[in-house]
Amino acid sequence: MQTVPRRPVITVLSDPAVEYPSDLSELPDRVEVRTADEASFADAVDGAHVVLMWDFFSGALREVWPRAGSVRWVHVAAAGVDTLLFDELVDSEVVVTNARGVYDRPIAEFVLASILACAKDLHGSHDYQLQRVWRHRETRSVMGATALIVGTGGIGRETARLLRSLGVSVTGAGRTARSDDPDFGEIVASRDLAGVVSDVDHLVVAAPLTEQTRGLVGAAVFDAIKPGAHLVNVGRGPIVDEAALAAALRSGQLAAASLDVFATEPLPADSPLWSLPGVAISAHMSGDVVGWRASLARQFVDNVQRWLDGQPLPNVVDKRLGFVSSAGVGDRA
Repeated sequence: MQTVPRRPVITVLSDPAVEYPSDLSELPDRVEVRTADEASFADAVDGAHVVLMWDFFSGALREVWPRAGSVRWVHVAAAGVDTLLFDELVDSEVVVTNARGVYDRPIAEFVLASILACAKDLHGSHDYQLQRVWRHRETRSVMGATALIVGTGGIGRETARLLRSLGVSVTGAGRTARSDDPDFGEIVASRDLAGVVSDVDHLVVAAPLTEQTRGLVGAAVFDAIKPGAHLVNVGRGPIVDEAALAAALRSGQLAAASLDVFATEPLPADSPLWSLPGVAISAHMSGDVVGWRASLARQFVDNVQRWLDGQPLPNVVDKRLGFVSSAGVGDRA
């Protein structure tokens, strides 16, 4: 257990364009809080003991690492830590935690909404409305559909529970295959994904980005997937091979894709994904419900109090795996 300094310094890296976490005013009086943007981060992190990556997509910590010799704990206000981890941090004794739990339900609801919109052709109805065209169609039922969720962490599990409540048959894909899982029933190995997608109606990507998941959903998976299937990506963009995705959409092998994350964000204006049939695009917002920033701030305040009290920190990231590994709960991908 780490010894807590008498008056620990917390440095908050915040993007000036993003709302600052006002709830951090509830941090205990015994800590000193410094706020910084990327330009002032090097000076602010010098002598700091804790870093809050409120600007969770920033790679600035790597750049100022030589000045971060006092840092003992880094908290990322996000579920994914792929933009944070670098060799020096991974090899150090610095503890990294994430915002696991805050996004679970909002993202699960987003996945459910995406599946319902696809099954009921709501995007098609909107397109016809813009054309003032009255066109009757038949839609598909969600009850009885099959879903395979890639990623068996908190987000994937909440998604599985929500989909099962509507009568969707759900399985998971994780690092290791296993049976009798409380949320998924059956979990298949992610490396075998192409061999298990032939009867999948909705393929949901909710995994973190690691070396094992990068490019996991590619041409082999799309070639093997059930014709007319629907892809939902709420994990990270590089998990899906976007060129292979575009080819599958053009050929009709894949009927639809609901995409919230992309290899390059914002999605470039010249990306073919904008205009391919069946594609619904959102701006990396699946977990951003009203009040989400306040929830992130409250989580950090609670964690700081635990740290000051000498209690174990929740959501400790296995820096070599790239996610929080919880025995008995399941891995992320």
